[in-house]
Formats: sequence, structure tokens, C-alpha cells
Amino acid sequence: MSVSQSATHGDRPTRYLMRERLFSIGDDFWIETEHGERAFKVDAKTLRIRDTIVLETVDGEEVFTIEKKLLSLGNQMQIERDGKSVATVKKALFSPLHDRFSIDVGGAEPMEATGKILDYAYTIERSGHEVAEISRKWLTLRDSYGIEIPAGQDAALMLAVAVCIDHMTHDRD
Repeated sequence: MSVSQSATHGDRPTRYLMRERLFSIGDDFWIETEHGERAFKVDAKTLRIRDTIVLETVDGEEVFTIEKKLLSLGNQMQIERDGKSVATVKKALFSPLHDRFSIDVGGAEPMEATGKILDYAYTIERSGHEVAEISRKWLTLRDSYGIEIPAGQDAALMLAVAVCIDHMTHDRD
């Protein structure tokens, strides 16, 4: 899948597979399609001052760099492409019954992700329309979840957002 290619299988959404608690810093893993094909590599960099994660194509081309923002109120991660900010994912400071994240995307309508903490099920919406779903509902693999991305959406960006949500949801710092 090329960097600019959106999620498409005709009009069907594209599904990807990730492990729950994706990584600890230093661990690399593959995001696969629902058919078991490698789609993107997640490279968690070590020996850096802050958490840094790189999303790469199968060919090793860097798509996004994801970094935890150190001096910010609350839990935030920055998604960058070629050194420029593409999106900021912020976890809500107080949300007792569910997880909530705001996703500020430069030059586009912001997105919001809401989810059930115990079920690890999240919906990402923009202007009231679903742009991705993170869920276990169509998987039988333990400790894994799927990401379903409707046709026409930026699959790499939605996967980068999912990586941020996973990291911030499981962050014990």
C-alpha cells in the first residue's frame, strides 16, 4: 500500500490487525491486513528522550513519526510527516465512564475518538461521521484488535491515531 493510498476494497472498509498493548519501547511489529498481509511496520525507537514511534511502509519508507509530548497538560502525542505536524491526539483529562480523545488534524475538521475502557472498542468520528473503528468484534485472536477503515479515508493516518490511542490507554507513567 502506498503512503498516499486510502483504505479501499471497492466500497468495503479495509480491516487491519494489531496486537493489544502494541509494544513497549524498543519492540517492532507489523500491522497486517485482515488477510494476513503485512501493511505497515511500527518501529518503537529506543534511546530517545521521549517515546518515539515510526510508522513505515512495507518497503521501509517512513510515513509518520509519533512522539509523546513531554511538557503538556494531560496525555498528548504528536503525529508528524517529514518533520511537520499532521495531527495531535489528546486524551481527555477526566472521563470516568469511557475513554475520550480529541484529534486535531492540521487543515481538516478535528476528529474525536470515544471508547469503552474494558471492551477496548473505539469509534473515531469527524463531523458526526465514522472514519474508523477499533474493535475486537470481528476477531477471535486473543490480545488482538482490529481497525476498520471506511473507503476513502487515509488508512495510514487512522492507523497512526490507533497507535496513539493504544499507547495512551496503556501508558502507566
